[in-house]
Order: sequence, then C-alpha cells, then structure tokens
Amino acid sequence: MKPQHLLASVTVLSNQCFLGDAFSPPTQGVRVSTRRSRPSSDAARLRMETHDDPIDARALSELEDRISSIMVPLNGLPDIKYQAFSPGRSPRSVMSVEEASMEHGMPWETTFGRSEETDPLLYMPFWKWQLDFMSSSLTNLHPIECSTLNDIDVSYNENKEKRARIVNHCYASNEYRKIRMTYYDAGDAVQVFNSVWYPDAKYNLPVLGIDLLSFNRKKYLAIVDFQPLHPDEDSHSTIYEHILKPIKEKYDNLKGRMSSKFYDETQFFSKEMLFARFEDGKIVNDDLFPAFKSYVETHVDLVKNTPQAKNPQDVQHVFERQQAYDTYSADRDPAAGLFAAMFGKEWAEDFIYDFLFSLSERSEEGLNLASPMFGGPPPSAAKGGSSAAHGGAAPKQGEASASSVASSKKDKVMASK
Repeated sequence: MKPQHLLASVTVLSNQCFLGDAFSPPTQGVRVSTRRSRPSSDAARLRMETHDDPIDARALSELEDRISSIMVPLNGLPDIKYQAFSPGRSPRSVMSVEEASMEHGMPWETTFGRSEETDPLLYMPFWKWQLDFMSSSLTNLHPIECSTLNDIDVSYNENKEKRARIVNHCYASNEYRKIRMTYYDAGDAVQVFNSVWYPDAKYNLPVLGIDLLSFNRKKYLAIVDFQPLHPDEDSHSTIYEHILKPIKEKYDNLKGRMSSKFYDETQFFSKEMLFARFEDGKIVNDDLFPAFKSYVETHVDLVKNTPQAKNPQDVQHVFERQQAYDTYSADRDPAAGLFAAMFGKEWAEDFIYDFLFSLSERSEEGLNLASPMFGGPPPSAAKGGSSAAHGGAAPKQGEASASSVASSKKDKVMASK
C-alpha cells in the first residue's frame, strides 16, 4: 500500500471511528482488529513508489498497526437505522462507568455541611444501590456528558459559604436514552437524591421519576413514580399500574397525596405513585428503601419485556411526549428557588432547562422561584393510613420527576427526527 494511501486510510478510518462513538449506545459486538506484528530487520527497507527516499520498515509497520488498531469491520459500525429510531440521545463521555462513578469524589462518605447524625448522607445508600443495579442490569451502560447546550459543565457545584454542594451524573444504555442522578448535600439542613430514567423513545413507556428529600432531619418527602406519557394508561405499549399496586400495598406510609400548588394531577402522574410526608426517619430505611428498589427493578423489567416500536412516526410521537414531560416539569420544578438561592438564578435556569429537563422549552415567565410547599396530610392523618390516598390534595402527574431536585445536564440533543 502506498504511504499516501495509508495516510488517507487513517483519515477515513478515524472519521468512521468518530462516527461510531459520537452517539450512544455503542453497537454491540463491535470487534476491533488485533495489532499485527511483523518480523523486522535492521536491514529491511522499503521504497516508496512515488519517491526515492527509503522508509524504515519498522515505522511503516507501526503506521499499519495504528490503522489496524482503529479499524472496525463494516458490520461493526453503528446502525444508521438504529440512530434514526433513537432520538434525543447525547454524546458518549470519554470516561468509563467506573471512572464516571468516582467523579467529584463520589460516593461521598462525609458531608459538606453540618451534621450531628451518624449517617449524614442520608440517601447515599440509594445512590450506590442504583448505580450498582444499573451496572449489573442494563445493556451497554455508559456515561454521557453532563453539560448544557452552552457547554457549561453542571456535573458539580458548591456554595462554600452556605456549605452546600450538588453533584450530577448522567448515563445511558440500550434500554434508556438518559438516566440522570443528582445528589444535593447541605448537611442536616437538606439532603436530596433525585433521579429520572427516560426509556429510549422506541419504548412507549412511562418515565421513572425519583425524588427523596430531607429537611433538618425532621421533615421528609418521598416521591417515586412511573410517570405516564399519556393521559390514559392504555395508550402506552404495556399497562403497568397493576404491577405496582401490590408493591405499594405493602407500605402504608407511602400512600400520601401531594398538594396541587405546583402540579396538575391530570398530567404525568400515575395512580400508583409512592408519595410520603413524614417525620419519623426510620421510614427511610424500613419502607422507602425497599419500595424504591422494587419500583426501579420493576421499571427495568417493564422496559426489557416491552417490544420496540418499528414505525418511525410512533417513535417520534413518544419522543415528543418526553419533550412535553420535560417542559411541564421544568416550568413547575419546586426546587428552582433552592437552586437559585444557592448557586444563582442564571445557573439555576441553565441547570433546570438545559440539564434536568434538557428537552424542555424555556418559559417566557422564567422559573417559579416560590418555596416548595408540599400540602396534603401525611398517611398517618388518614384512617388506616391507606385512605390518605383519597384525602388531601391530589398529586400531580409530572410531579415525581418534575419536583426533581435532580441533576442531569442538558443532553446535547442529537435528535434524529
């Protein structure tokens, strides 16, 4: 092969590799050629066909090895059809899952704020369990960039004066186009774990929303829900509330209702949402943790056992419903005031519109900076606990992930519409 052809090959193959990694998830079964070894001799010489200058055989061999190391068989290149059916995916991070999981010192072991508790990072066990479960259960799990469309890194921020910090991780897999995780740590004053799981748009299924908050270790709020994309459950590919009901029935402390101050119950909320307002910290480990695990496991099972849509129009419709979900949630996120107070209004707006709900359209009125007020009686205020689901203000659909004090930077949306 002529040297000029070798160089051309490097350019072409490098571009092919770039295209192969530019989108997530990577194609399964990609095989990279092993580096070829060739016997070398100090006396071995090759002459270029277009020049008289000799070229060292070892140098040429190394060049060929480099080309070989980046060569990907044509059948291993990303399937363009797959990309066309997967709108909204973000660029893959250069880090491995292991490297990403340790970003910014995660998982933290000590609090940034003040605490008198033996377990100051109340929800860190939830974070660690979820990441371990994702690693063992999802196909081609990989980190994606945590940045806004303006390339602002929102993976970490802190307020040293107020002793508060926030960390955000984003991942994707074949099953989910985006899983964002956020942990907010301000000592005993505030602890928050938020996560939202967006199925790939090929799956006409609800979004999994998780919001767990603690204030002064005296007041607790928990929301876990399969947040529907459509008003009617039957409009999804698979019905699911009957699967959640037996889980919810086990935990009377998680059958509360949310105030209508922020959300409209007719949108983006299921009837089997886990909602709780309580003052007994023991509920976190006794009820909330096992219920959280069951909902996460059930959601993954639901996605894996649901057939993928084949019609591009159906896929696009699901993606548009996810966009509507993000816009609705961003406009009503009750954590906006907290973010603005700790990190500034501009950062809070970029964070919520471009990261937490990265498919959302910015509201002309801007963020709702009102303090979160979650009304409705706790389960203990209702007869037998379970009737709380019928009393107080109704939870609003869009709530679980909408109240997300979550994190996730705006995917640099590479939607193939």
